[in-house]
This record gives sequence, structure tokens and C-alpha cells, in this order.
Amino acid sequence: MRVSLKDVAERAGVSVKTVSNVVNDYPHVTPAMRARVQSAIDELGYRPNLTARHLRKGRTGIIGLAVPELGNSYFAELAGAVIDAAAQHEYTVLLDHTQGQREQEILVCQGFRARVMDGLILSPLELETEDLAARRDDAPLVLLGERRYDLPYDHIVIDNIAAARAAVRHLLALGRRRIAFLGARRDHSHQPAHLRFIGWQAELAASGVAVDDRLVATTSGWGHEDGARAMAELLDSGERPDGVFAYNDLVALGAMRVMFERGLRVPEDIAVVGFDDVTESRYAAVTLTTVSPDKEAIARLAVESVVGRLKGDQNHEAPRAARLLQPGFTLVERESTLGRRPHSF
Repeated sequence: MRVSLKDVAERAGVSVKTVSNVVNDYPHVTPAMRARVQSAIDELGYRPNLTARHLRKGRTGIIGLAVPELGNSYFAELAGAVIDAAAQHEYTVLLDHTQGQREQEILVCQGFRARVMDGLILSPLELETEDLAARRDDAPLVLLGERRYDLPYDHIVIDNIAAARAAVRHLLALGRRRIAFLGARRDHSHQPAHLRFIGWQAELAASGVAVDDRLVATTSGWGHEDGARAMAELLDSGERPDGVFAYNDLVALGAMRVMFERGLRVPEDIAVVGFDDVTESRYAAVTLTTVSPDKEAIARLAVESVVGRLKGDQNHEAPRAARLLQPGFTLVERESTLGRRPHSF
């Protein structure tokens, strides 16, 4: 039989209201009383009805997460981290994917599904400033990704230029000088591909290595097949790099497949660095050196931003200024640049 607030109140010898205050974490409860009620909760195994709790606050208990592509390993792993972070605040996550299309991103940010979401975490690719400026939905919105908007929304982004420079610096330290960049999108200055391209250029120039545009391969997408196609076209053109910095891990892994098919060794002939540190990169035949964004920190900051603004609204606090939050990254060095090493799982 389900344990109720009344059962807990009787066990603790307090009122139902006091139990409710403890369960809902209201501040005006003495430590001794909180401990007394918590002891009764633990003894009886009481589990609060989260849906009812959120509804009493005029909330649904649901945070939306909209990403360009759930089939992309990075976004799938990020979604898992967001779900875990939201659970710590007793929120459920509703997932959506926009396919990186402006129309879908507008639908999401303008309040599509607003009746079932308390807040939204959005990773846009094509959304324009005017699209966000026209937003009428007052649910908290947190933006992920590199596109900057001069608007009052919290924004969480890693430093893509610095991360790209760290990747190229690693290749240069290994003696590589003909370092290709796979996955360029120079026609979209706001996208991460362009920022990583800038980082590639900047580190080469800072190291006194000539920037060779013939070693830049543009792609229409960022999957395995795009990396394979870009690498094949680069080799077919007669250009032979001794290092590759790829837009992401999927592009890098696709490129490595072509290298193997052409009889090229990784890293002896071509050293490869990816970006995102997806699970697949750790279990490839040649494990992949990659830039690892702190996905857990990205997820935690995004959820805390939404929940914090919801609490502020509930307590009638003045809106806080928008924040730019910048989680860190690390370069994870593996076999694709350092050669074979004993595996440790």
C-alpha cells in the first residue's frame, strides 16, 4: 500500500503540513524537525508524488531538450547527461530533434509543446537573432552551442577555437606539418565547424607552419560517410597529409576507414584527432585521440539554469542577467596519434 504524507506525519508526531514543508524543501523548518521527519520518511519508505508536487506549483515537472540530431552519438550522450542532471532536481526530460532546420528550431523556441514543458534547453544551428527576439513564450530557455545571441538567455558553450588549437598543437608536437582539416563549413561563420577551422588556422600560423587550403576538406554533413568521402577526395586529389584534425569523431572514424582501405597506417602515416569523445572513439580498432568536452558539466549547468530561473519566478525574484557559461574540455590522447598501447577498459 502506498505510504502517504499522513502516515509519515503520524510516525513523526507532527502535522501533515510540516511533512509537506520538509518534502518540498521549504527553508523555514528547523534542522531538528527536518531530521525527525526525514527519519520517518526513511523508515516508511515514503516516495513523493512528483507529478502532484509540480502541479501544485503550477508546473509540469518536464524540461524540454531539443538537439539537431539524436542519431548523432554526441547529442545522444549529451541527452543522457541532461536526463541524469534533471533527475537530481526531480524533473523529467522531453526530447526533441530539429534536424538542424531553422523552421523546426523556431517552432521549438516559440513555444511548441509549451503546455507540457516548464523550460527548454535548445542547441540551435540555424536559428537567427530575430527568431529569438520574436519569442513570446516566457518559459526559461537555455542555449547550447557556439552561435552567440545578444539576448537575455543563458548560453553554455565550450571554447571551440581553444579546443581546436589544442588538437593541432598536439599533432605539431608529434612532428606533423601537413595537417588537414576535415569537416569545414566556411559559409556558416556561426557554426562550430567554422570556429574549429579558425582554431586550426591560428595554431598552424602561430607555429610558423604555412596554412595550405588544399588540406581543407568541406563536408555537407558530419557523419562517418562524410569523413570517408572527404578523406577519399583529399587523397584522390594527390594531397597526402601526415596529420588530420576532424570536425568530430564520426568524421575522423570515417576518414580512418578510408586510410586503412588505401593501405595507410594510423598513426605512422597519418595521425588523427577527432572531437567530442563519443563512446565509439574508445572502442575503435585504433582508439581515437579526441577533444573531450565536459558533457556532464554542460548538462548540469543547463539544467541548473532552467531550474534556477523557475525557482526565481516562483519566489517572485527580479530576473537575473543572462550568463555565458563556459565548461572546460580536455584532449584525450589515444592510439590514433600515439600508436598502439595496452588496452585498459
